Amino acid sequence: MNKFDTLPGFREFPPDACAQRNHLFRVFRTVARAFDFQEYDVPVVEPLDLYLQKSGEEIASQLFHFEDKGGRKVALRPELTPTLARMIAARANSLPKPVKWFNIGEHFRYERPQKGRGRSFYQFNADLVGEPGVDADAELIALLASIFETFGLRSDDVVIRLSDRVTWVLFLDQLNISEDARPATLDAIDKSERRKPEQTIESLNQANPGRGEELFAKILEIKGLKSLDDIVTKLESCGEQGKQRAEDWKNLTARLDAHGCDGMIQVDLSIVRGLAYYTGFVYEAFEASGEGRALAGGGRYDHLIQKLSGNCDLPAAGFAIGDMTLSDCLGSKNLLPRYVIAPDLFLIFGESERDMGLRLSSHLRKAGHSTTYSLKPSGFGKQFKDAGKSGARYAIILGEDEVKQSSVKVKDLRSGSEETCKIQSLVEKIEDWDGEGGISAEE
Repeated sequence: MNKFDTLPGFREFPPDACAQRNHLFRVFRTVARAFDFQEYDVPVVEPLDLYLQKSGEEIASQLFHFEDKGGRKVALRPELTPTLARMIAARANSLPKPVKWFNIGEHFRYERPQKGRGRSFYQFNADLVGEPGVDADAELIALLASIFETFGLRSDDVVIRLSDRVTWVLFLDQLNISEDARPATLDAIDKSERRKPEQTIESLNQANPGRGEELFAKILEIKGLKSLDDIVTKLESCGEQGKQRAEDWKNLTARLDAHGCDGMIQVDLSIVRGLAYYTGFVYEAFEASGEGRALAGGGRYDHLIQKLSGNCDLPAAGFAIGDMTLSDCLGSKNLLPRYVIAPDLFLIFGESERDMGLRLSSHLRKAGHSTTYSLKPSGFGKQFKDAGKSGARYAIILGEDEVKQSSVKVKDLRSGSEETCKIQSLVEKIEDWDGEGGISAEE
């Protein structure tokens, strides 16, 4: 093994892989702009305390962190929400509300590399700040569904599992779980799908001594509420707060229906989201087959901006899509386009015509046509072979005779058809041929 091989968990992107990655980015940008979200960017290095304050000291083991040359403790960003919260807080008074921002950037986490998870990955983040109502939640979920649809994924490919932290808190209150025990209990519920029952019971018992088995049975009943009607009925038994949350559920699902994305939505209280800062509706997107990791996740985090800024209290919600699991999903369904990395034009000329050829290539490039040529002297036969190997659509031939007549010969490398035209009209002719599907054999 070469001692300079790529580090574990990091990826290289040669041109074909880079083209596929950029395809993801184009779709992200196109759909986000259609929803009137504005793109922003931030530093890849942040103060370590920004993440410790949000997630606690235990997150340090998952970070690439170090001391910089100024003696500051810094970290490569593992996520974007803390940075966004800081930026919004600093500009809160001047920003028109609601704030609808998105970002596409690289993130880093020191975790065990596995399928769909690396130590370096790209994420699309979309956040809506300043609007507390369910219309904001619906807007974000509709954006997420629209991104999936634009990639060619449908409701039989992807399911967005919708849950609610407020609903869970109300149900836990009914089970007489104290506020102090609530975070550990929710964490146990969140991890229960990936654990054996006895492990979940043990976690519940640690949070609520002597009640592990009892609570496990009750929680299974709650997770078994798979329809909106069932959730609404149970919420209405939780007093006025429960009745209000039932209305929020009905309003949110009605908005999602109006957005036309209700086919992808599945009510599922087994989704809790492990991060403690979530305060309302939460959701995760999975392949409908149940295979693979989550494609996206998000929810409402109304108090995080205040927690990180200390002086700015704004409601907020958002989600993130990771590029690795999404690429795996699209690839398995043959929805990742295979790009041919090829120039539009290949210039062929003799060595005595090189200077004129370079001037012509400059003219064609400025006109927006990807143009290449042989960088070292070679015969016309060799250049024609190189033109074919390049994948170019047209070969532009510039020889002695063509120079004398201020013209070029153009060969359509797909059809084999040729045409001679004046150099001054070459750009216009190429555009005409492209519009017609190439040089016709009749010409």
